[in-house]
Amino acid sequence: MKSGNCSIGVCSWSFQKSVEEIGALMTAMNVEHIHLALAPALGADGKAYMEAVKRQNWTISSTMLHFDYEDYSSLDAIKVTGGIAPDDKWPMASTAFVKACALTAELGVAFISLHVGFLDHTDAAYAKKFYDRVRFLGDAAKAAGVTLLMETGQESAEDLKHFLVTLNHPNVMLNFDPANMILYNKDEPIEALKILAPWIRHVHAKDAVRTKVNGTWGSEVPWGDGEVNVFAFLNALRELRFEGTLAIEREAGTQRVKDIAQAVRRLAAF
Repeated sequence: MKSGNCSIGVCSWSFQKSVEEIGALMTAMNVEHIHLALAPALGADGKAYMEAVKRQNWTISSTMLHFDYEDYSSLDAIKVTGGIAPDDKWPMASTAFVKACALTAELGVAFISLHVGFLDHTDAAYAKKFYDRVRFLGDAAKAAGVTLLMETGQESAEDLKHFLVTLNHPNVMLNFDPANMILYNKDEPIEALKILAPWIRHVHAKDAVRTKVNGTWGSEVPWGDGEVNVFAFLNALRELRFEGTLAIEREAGTQRVKDIAQAVRRLAAF
């Protein structure tokens, strides 16, 4: 299914269901593209998970790796615990990423996405650590024949652009999430999209409303109900000639399947 020149997909973790249940729901929605959570493939039941995924008639637009130690309870908490920032977690995280890259390649998928954590160019030692670690991830992705997609939103578009230009790694690109710009109270999504366009390879269809209290999260809402300005956003993607996957992500609410199905209809109608 298409939205303009983009393929409509869904993030597997949004469903909070088994592989088989996700498959049935996607068939009912006439959606074949999926942004696939890969952490289950690294667990005790990883072999069964991979086998179940391979039985599905999916086009996997990207895999996604997250870490259990990440604490999203507040902006302050995720700043300390997010992605590859914690020094005591780096050995485990880097090993898991190398394994995840190999599994991504095994599935024949070109991209693996990851929240690398907060960038901070004001702290020279911290910044060097991030450059070194992301360069390691990019090299590991390249060795496996895949590309790392950094998730956007935890920093300004200009700061992220500076990081990418300075890093200058051919296997480090972006998964653009417009709602994260709002949830983290950073930039306006459409302007950020234009700034980061040269590195964008995959996009999330997610919406949100901005916080009214500095230092707190914004609120995620169904696609089309928030402040992303989805029609202008989709028009901007067309103007940029983006032809990749728009993967619906829904991480809040009590009726996720209904919200995902509504997002599919709204995207298909555009």
